Amino acid sequence: MAGPRWFNIPAHRPFVQDLARGLADTLAPLGPEALSQATVLTPTRRGARALADAFVAAAESRAILPPQMRPLGDLEEGEPPFEPGDLALDLPAAIEPLRRRLELTRLVADHWGLLGGRESSAAAALEMADALGAFLDGLQIEEVAVERGLAELVDAELAEHWQVSRVFLEAALAAWPARLAALGVIDVSERRVRLLRRLAEHWTDAPPSGVVVAAGSTGTAPATRDLLIAIASAPQGCVVLPGLDQDLAKKAWAKVDVQHPQGALKRLLDHARLGIGDIATWPASSQPQAAGRWRRRIVNEALRPAEETADWLSVIDTLRREAGGLDPIAEGLKGLSLMSARSEEEAATAAALLLRETLETPNRTAALVSPDQALARRVTAKLARWGVVPDSSAGESLAGCPCGVLAGLLARAALDPLDPVTLLALLKHPFARLDDSAGLERRALRGPRAQTWATLRARIADAPQALALAEGLETLTSGLAWTAEAEPVAEAAGRIAAAMEALARDGDGGTGELWAGHGGEAMSRLLAGLIADGDALPPVTERGFLDLLTRLMEGETIRSGGATHPRLRILGAIEARLVRADRLVLAGLEEGVWPAGAPLDPFLSRPMRERLGLPSPERRIGLSAHDFAQAACAPEVILLHTERREGAPSVKSRWLWRLEILARGAGVAIAQRPEVLDWARRLDRPEGPPQPVGRPAPRPPVEDRPRKLFVTRVETLTRDPYAVWARDILQLRALAPPDEAVDARIRGTAIHAAFERLAQTWPADAPETAADAFEAYYLESLAAEGMAPEGLAREAALAREAARWVADLEVARRADGRTVHVERTGELTFDIGGEPFTVAAKADRIEIGPDGLGHVLDFKTGAAPSAKMVRTGFSPQLTLTAAILAGGGFPGIPAAPPGELTYLEVTGRKPAGREEVRASPDGDGQKVLQSQAATDGALDGLVRLATQYADPARGYASRLAPQFVKLYASDYDHLARVFEWSTSGEEGEE
Repeated sequence: MAGPRWFNIPAHRPFVQDLARGLADTLAPLGPEALSQATVLTPTRRGARALADAFVAAAESRAILPPQMRPLGDLEEGEPPFEPGDLALDLPAAIEPLRRRLELTRLVADHWGLLGGRESSAAAALEMADALGAFLDGLQIEEVAVERGLAELVDAELAEHWQVSRVFLEAALAAWPARLAALGVIDVSERRVRLLRRLAEHWTDAPPSGVVVAAGSTGTAPATRDLLIAIASAPQGCVVLPGLDQDLAKKAWAKVDVQHPQGALKRLLDHARLGIGDIATWPASSQPQAAGRWRRRIVNEALRPAEETADWLSVIDTLRREAGGLDPIAEGLKGLSLMSARSEEEAATAAALLLRETLETPNRTAALVSPDQALARRVTAKLARWGVVPDSSAGESLAGCPCGVLAGLLARAALDPLDPVTLLALLKHPFARLDDSAGLERRALRGPRAQTWATLRARIADAPQALALAEGLETLTSGLAWTAEAEPVAEAAGRIAAAMEALARDGDGGTGELWAGHGGEAMSRLLAGLIADGDALPPVTERGFLDLLTRLMEGETIRSGGATHPRLRILGAIEARLVRADRLVLAGLEEGVWPAGAPLDPFLSRPMRERLGLPSPERRIGLSAHDFAQAACAPEVILLHTERREGAPSVKSRWLWRLEILARGAGVAIAQRPEVLDWARRLDRPEGPPQPVGRPAPRPPVEDRPRKLFVTRVETLTRDPYAVWARDILQLRALAPPDEAVDARIRGTAIHAAFERLAQTWPADAPETAADAFEAYYLESLAAEGMAPEGLAREAALAREAARWVADLEVARRADGRTVHVERTGELTFDIGGEPFTVAAKADRIEIGPDGLGHVLDFKTGAAPSAKMVRTGFSPQLTLTAAILAGGGFPGIPAAPPGELTYLEVTGRKPAGREEVRASPDGDGQKVLQSQAATDGALDGLVRLATQYADPARGYASRLAPQFVKLYASDYDHLARVFEWSTSGEEGEE
């Protein structure tokens, strides 16, 4: 056929399969070598691989020599181009991507003052450099020269603040080419464009004599469009377009804009001076396929220009007349279904189930298509439960792979070397070759953080192994420390690399798998690039380097390696343009995801871009729409929408809305897949109806039950026996969280320590210096417990007020010459069922007055238990302590009948403290109890309680006093499943 050859493979046809079969059938008569001598240019590498598989399938088990398949390169997607022989010999090499980012960052930092206002940092400069790089790429791809145009823009009707952008861009556009020339390189995009432009000119002047096919490209870049025209004009060349809508009316075709699915193809055909009628259908795609044809018509009608949607009802009538007795809408919607998941997690589970279900049918294939890489990674993780690894193009961020995590942790350790969370993560990292860290973790890294390495070492001074490990960490982090406020990036990167190898080094001196695999290789390249080219960046602080490294790692995607399932794929939207599977799941159909929002240009407004000849940001929406239309025409398609993203309501994709409205107008409903959502919701749900759990009440053997309890544990036994079972019988102890906040418990410990020291030094501290002494003791105790200096500064004011109140209290209570005992432990033993039972107490303060009465005091930094709680036995601490004292259970303190039983509330606020007397010798029995009666009642209650738990039938039930659930937290409520049984309407007797 003479003249240009332009073909189209309709959207409902499998692109690479039809392309392979058509080429094989056409070239077969020319001999067995004709196919192998042909050249096929595809948009991407994955497209070339898919085409190779299609040629193998088309051969039907016969030997075949496929054509040369080269990725032409979609210039906006970063694929390297086909380098056509000696045309590239005199072109400078392309700059390495990392080196380019670093060089642009230095350029931005050098001209930061032109941007005005913001404080400079390496991470901020890198962010602006990435935006500048994208701007330069756009100029080079579109082959737009803007040097003079920028000055003319500002003279036009634009806001004054655009002057800042103009001045900065003019400086950057002058400095960047000079820097590239000095390095002897050019930008990747510029080199691509030059290659494609040279190839187009060469093939225009001297057309190739062999078979050349350009397939699947939409010609988004001017150089690509010209190359496609040159190929179509070659003697044996042709262009095969993907999914041109040849049924679109001329009026609608004329109104196709940049956001329309046909926008890119319209620009290409307009540039080639061709109309829809000039495009032939690819021979292998001409077979009649009614369902696919009507699907294509419906999708194209749904996505037609907005101005042409007013006559949808007449279009529906026209389609039905064309189809005769067949309903084209219902026929086209066969195989198309819709699911609306509640959340991203449910959407990922549903997608994974759909992919997994496909594998139940031999030889059947499936693919997830979505631009949402986070969703793609979730689906990959979900499939792992069945041992299935899909062929995924999503990969993972370098920041999330083990090697990247280790580098990020070390950068954090440089910023905050004593952060317990960071140190624990380093100790537990799979690449770290360290001794057992359990001792160091429990004693030094959990609870309030140590403020100095000396404090941390003091916590484990009696544990040699943990101490040696801590000293190793101190040495490691000190090697990461900055010696100046800001240091060169190259030096910081070198220290990070050295620390990574030091952590990973084994006994033989090797570093194991540290630098192995895709992640290790990418991390080594990144650090090597920073070491070699980091001088291009401004000096950084510790925080600045952490931000810089994090941003660089997050910008690197690591493709998964290893064996993958041959029948499952996870694809991006562009990759799916050529690849077809028996089942396609199109996910991420929300506004802002698919389609993504128009990219923001920090330098130019839309009118400015238009004046310069740059494409509208909305052009990407049109390309995304074309990819969606291609995929939606597959035989079986499931459209997956998520109702909420990141906890907020989402908006359905505009394309999904249009499809639903068109179907509704035709009186046809798009099929749903409720059973898949039901599978997703039931996947981890137990079989059968819910069976509410009852209140647990374990019954351990009597010989395992405690025969000695402190009064605080008696309180717990009264309120929550289950906690006694877990802690005192099973010996389960809650681990303090790393970097624990200094809370009421730690303040209470500090108050107790301060009172104890004040009592021990009272003759020296009383009464003039008592307040200063108590304040100092309290703050020293808080510091020893791990309170940070800034916290101590806030606490100092409260400590001062509390100290004054304590000093006055001491003077008043000691005025009658009573004897004071602090932090004393005593116990009382009695018989329960023929076996001894002991109750013990550590009294905060016992005072023996001149009248021989024993006064018991307990310190509280929060609210004290009420008189009702003491009277009813739910808070027997003071009364049982008084009973032990009355029984002579405190060594060195004579037996004394109970006097006042008092809580001392010490807060430092207004009032700074308060004496809450709960019992006294002359109490009224209501607001203030009578001491002797309360003490006797508490002891009798304990005897009854101990007797009950000596019965093997008595269980340790959870939360017998539910009114205290919020007032008294328990470390064991999650084990007892309190929330579950307490909200499920538990039946039975409490």
